[in-house]
Amino acid sequence: MLFLNAEEVREVLPMASAVAAMKDAFAQLAAGQARMPPRTVLPLHPGRGDFMVMAAVMEGGAAVGAKLLTLLPANPGAGRPLIHSLMALFDGETGEPLAILDGGALTAIRTGAVSGAATDFLARPCARTVAVLGAGRQGRTQLEAVCCVRAVESVLVFDVVPAAAASFASAMSARLAIEVKATATAHEAVRAADIVCCATTSGTPVFADGDVRPGTHLNAVGCYRLDRHEIPPETVARARVVVDQLEAAREEAGDIALAVAAGLMSWADVCAEFAEIVSGRKSGRRDADEITLFKSVGLAIQDVAAASRALANARRLGLGRTLP
Repeated sequence: MLFLNAEEVREVLPMASAVAAMKDAFAQLAAGQARMPPRTVLPLHPGRGDFMVMAAVMEGGAAVGAKLLTLLPANPGAGRPLIHSLMALFDGETGEPLAILDGGALTAIRTGAVSGAATDFLARPCARTVAVLGAGRQGRTQLEAVCCVRAVESVLVFDVVPAAAASFASAMSARLAIEVKATATAHEAVRAADIVCCATTSGTPVFADGDVRPGTHLNAVGCYRLDRHEIPPETVARARVVVDQLEAAREEAGDIALAVAAGLMSWADVCAEFAEIVSGRKSGRRDADEITLFKSVGLAIQDVAAASRALANARRLGLGRTLP
């Protein structure tokens, strides 16, 4: 059994490879070659954090795995990661455990990668300016993934902690060799953007509906509870909305649920699941002025696909530690 720590996961799963893995995973989901139950969420401390289990089987049993994670919103304030997680892969034929991977690194990469894949289908081909709201680990992988599918020229980042935004701007400018600037407000960033990536822990909208220009594409990955949202309900209601999975979105996508509760739209207005877009059963963007929104709450199939790709690359590169 192989163990891959966070640094090794990042080394064996470059973003371009992860984006390709997400497209393949959703193609399998569309073809009925993947199975997964809803995510199990158990309150760890009522109102303060959760323990979750996410399991999936892909390719008719060839890839089998489960991710275990804790999510405590108060952790970052104490200098600890928001999420602690382990990912386990098994052999679908023999049942033997194959690998354990650091789940925090894997989650950050696959969450960014699925937004990158969605951006490739939904953003305008000419999109060049990106706004990132939330300067944490998820914000970084969101930007990295978008840069894999569009020729990004400039980036504006906002965080409620100005020092975090400044650090993000410095690090990502060097990493991606593009101009990244911190802004004083979210409104300033969104008004100038062709693509907006929301990766915050906010429970209320972080910008105004009027800030969103015609033709903008939005990725929303920060909220996974029905009573919390990052995107203004008015923006959700006037956007062409794509979700990773409708069943999961009904359980966890507060951005959509609160727009429905406000009477601005219905669940029937969600235009597609991402698997339908990847398979070509439904169209993505229809015109240059349309606002598109990809709402992701995270699916187990993403974890298994990303971990399987990481394990294959690790074996090829001879990385990781073999556990007796």
